[in-house]
Amino acid sequence: MRGDASCSSGNSYLYFNDIPGIAQALADSAKGDKLAVETIAAPDVALVDHLADGAARNEIAKGGWEWVVLQQGPSSVEVNRDTLRLATKLFSPGIAAVKARPALFSAWPSAARIQDFDRAIESYRLAAADVDGLLLPVAAAWLAAWKRDSSISLYADGLHPSASGAYLSALVVYSTLLGKSPIGLPRDTSPPLRR
Repeated sequence: MRGDASCSSGNSYLYFNDIPGIAQALADSAKGDKLAVETIAAPDVALVDHLADGAARNEIAKGGWEWVVLQQGPSSVEVNRDTLRLATKLFSPGIAAVKARPALFSAWPSAARIQDFDRAIESYRLAAADVDGLLLPVAAAWLAAWKRDSSISLYADGLHPSASGAYLSALVVYSTLLGKSPIGLPRDTSPPLRR
């Protein structure tokens, strides 16, 4: 692949309303930006499931990536945090072998566990630090958006992102990976919605 490329491994947090596709559409809309994405995601999987399946590792091994985005659920409870950190460390050598960098997509907790945001953010911060990875501070962006306007509906169903939640998440991915401000990007990328 040419230009900036990202391979994403995760679950329905990523593919529900196509966050990677929106991030790519945002980059396509900005003059001079390029972002090619490949997403390997399945419902209700953790990163250890992706390791066991092998499809994500095979895609990473093809190379051409600048970043490999890793995501599982919010990982706010200790056992999930430990799994996130371990799986990130296990993915890291394969990512480094193709001269890419891990990027940790900080997932939000369900609406029923909103009190877990800080622990979820901390889990992803720790996992990124473990492998000198890049933190995609999506969960923190959700909190910041609600601080400005508590009526913003970022959940579609109490777990997955609404269109607004997916758009905000994609803005974070775009601005963090490309190191650019999202100000001036289009508000409607009209991605193909996948569930």
